[in-house]
Amino acid sequence: MPSWEAFLNENQPRFIDELKQFLRFPSISSLPEHAEDVKQAAEWVAGRLRAADIENVQVLSTGGHPVVYGDWLHAPDKPVVMIYGHFDVQPVDPIDLWTNPPFDPIVKDNCIYARGASDNKGNLFLTILAVEALLQTEGSLPVNLKFFFEGQEEIGSPQMPEFLPGHKDLFACDMVISADGGQWDQDQPQLTVGLRGLCAVQIDVRTARRDVHSGSYGGTFLNPIHGLARIIDSMRDSEGKILVEGFYDSVRALSESERAQIAEIPYSEQEFKEEIGIPETAGEPGFTTHERMWVRPTLDVNGIWGGFQGEGLKTVIPSEAHAKISCRLVPDQDPGKIADRLVAHVKRYAPTGIAVEVKPVESKADPYLIPLDHAGNKAAVAVLKALYGKDPYYIRKGFTIPVCGILLSALGAHTVNFAFSLKDENIHAPDEFFRLRSFELGQRAYCMLLHELGG
Repeated sequence: MPSWEAFLNENQPRFIDELKQFLRFPSISSLPEHAEDVKQAAEWVAGRLRAADIENVQVLSTGGHPVVYGDWLHAPDKPVVMIYGHFDVQPVDPIDLWTNPPFDPIVKDNCIYARGASDNKGNLFLTILAVEALLQTEGSLPVNLKFFFEGQEEIGSPQMPEFLPGHKDLFACDMVISADGGQWDQDQPQLTVGLRGLCAVQIDVRTARRDVHSGSYGGTFLNPIHGLARIIDSMRDSEGKILVEGFYDSVRALSESERAQIAEIPYSEQEFKEEIGIPETAGEPGFTTHERMWVRPTLDVNGIWGGFQGEGLKTVIPSEAHAKISCRLVPDQDPGKIADRLVAHVKRYAPTGIAVEVKPVESKADPYLIPLDHAGNKAAVAVLKALYGKDPYYIRKGFTIPVCGILLSALGAHTVNFAFSLKDENIHAPDEFFRLRSFELGQRAYCMLLHELGG
């Protein structure tokens, strides 16, 4: 047994107590009243890095929620690796569905329950513990190491596109290892090699100066909800293909090998339908469900409102109606250009008799794809095979982690996803938890990964 592994085994009770300390911070980045809690969580992370003998630790101002930086740069002729994670968390609503208070962590059935346990405080903290174990037992690290922990991932990292280019020298590295992610299940590893990007627009439709009586004025002008419905219906055909002009122009076609790789990943149509409670799957013709989820672009209405929403009937014609629409994007779609095409489409298909305003929503992110043969991927695969005894699935994810594209643009460094959350751990939901088995496994995995990268 390596000396670092013995150190980890011996100190697990202390590590769990420290994780509980970390989880007690209600570091909800989306709620202004918790801004100070996010800052306090940043200070806790900084202090824990210093306790692990990481050098040059700083809490950096971004114009929004802070970033924590630290480094250890004493490995000549070895790569510079940067570990990424985030210490902000999602809101806890609905609070009445939590079995225990969300910021009062409890260990039960070898799991730790609290908001942020799985996403991302447990995964973030285990990277610090792995580095501490190596420094305490070996006296050095096999690579040069930097840490980049942010407090605004859950709101889309809004300050990062300006912050990272402004600190390019400080964060310069050969690759990034992200502790924000997970594995397929307890017995099957995965390597995430792609993420979809994001853009969104809001549509505001107005007609009369005020809501009016449907008996007195009905049939005399276009109801704004009807007009909005026509606009939305014009965006797709009956089979699900997106009809926005130019939407697919830059979509990178899947190779046969990429489709074969996706097809190797187990999928049950019945289990998928039961998981989310739907009668049938649907989507873009000619693609499987996994392909639609991971490697094809989407256009979805996220919210629509207008008129009377209460119980019973109010015979009114509303004066306005609204919708929010978002698109998940794939290589090589540009979020700004797609948003512009959505705006143009809405204006083109807006019926006469209504006033329509459409504007991009600030949240946007580039799609992300890392080459399969990237050195970081090769090292991660070697470690995962050693830990699980089998090859990982190579997958893409349908969601968006904006910082991956930002890091690639600002630093020229790809991000390797290497984390140990599992999909049933109630991430973003009540009773979020993290398996202590995964917490311990992740510590070992990061020690192994850093040695693999150093080799």
